[in-house]
Amino acid sequence: MTQTGPGSPEHGDTPPPGSGTGRSVADDEDLRESLADLSRLATARLDLRDLLTHVAGFAVRAIPGADGAGLTLLENDRADTIVASAEFVREVDAIQYGIGEGPCITAAAERRTVHSASLDKDPAWPRFGPQVGRLGVHSVVSLPLLAGDSVLGAMNVYARAENAFDPRAVELGELFAVPAAISVQNAQALAQAQRLAAQLQSALTHRASIDQALGILMSRSGCTPAEAFDRLRVMSQTQNRKASVVAQQLLDEAVARARARHSAD
Repeated sequence: MTQTGPGSPEHGDTPPPGSGTGRSVADDEDLRESLADLSRLATARLDLRDLLTHVAGFAVRAIPGADGAGLTLLENDRADTIVASAEFVREVDAIQYGIGEGPCITAAAERRTVHSASLDKDPAWPRFGPQVGRLGVHSVVSLPLLAGDSVLGAMNVYARAENAFDPRAVELGELFAVPAAISVQNAQALAQAQRLAAQLQSALTHRASIDQALGILMSRSGCTPAEAFDRLRVMSQTQNRKASVVAQQLLDEAVARARARHSAD
């Protein structure tokens, strides 16, 4: 495994045929176009998964030799978000996370770029490497997505060929990863704000039914508001249902009893 740090690849592999000034110019142009597309994502109306998938797709164009890319966003309060630009990347990352071993895990945990030119022979991941090698995937550059002291996740760029990523490709990947991390951070913040807004709206919607249910409990037992709330909480825990659902059930039962009494009269 070849390991690098930002901007300083070490022990680079022999560049593949076709290297030269012409290819360098084309590579730089691909990077510029990918960065331009990345900047336009800020104004796009995309959900979190779609935006992350676009970032992975731009990485494929920005990094010479890439056949596909995946992006993993780490989430503290929910399952990690994992996207891929191609189906074979989805298969590779499923193996990685299924066995808990692989370049993305290493890059995110150790906050450094990880580069392998022959995954099936790489001792860094003795279980992961041979499995993906049998799928015909042999090269990877995994780039941590950093925001200050935080690790947002990591981006995996794969190629089917061995020795697909020379030091220049790794360098371009690291250049792309910096603004990519900013886009990912902004998308994550927006998604979190949208989830919070939805939760607050839901809380406001259910507040009326909870208040009414508390009133029913108070009228039945003569308890205080605090005691009624404790009773509702215990009912929620015992039934393993949300307090709002239990409250609505109390209301529905009270309405049904009132209608039954009205009919009897």
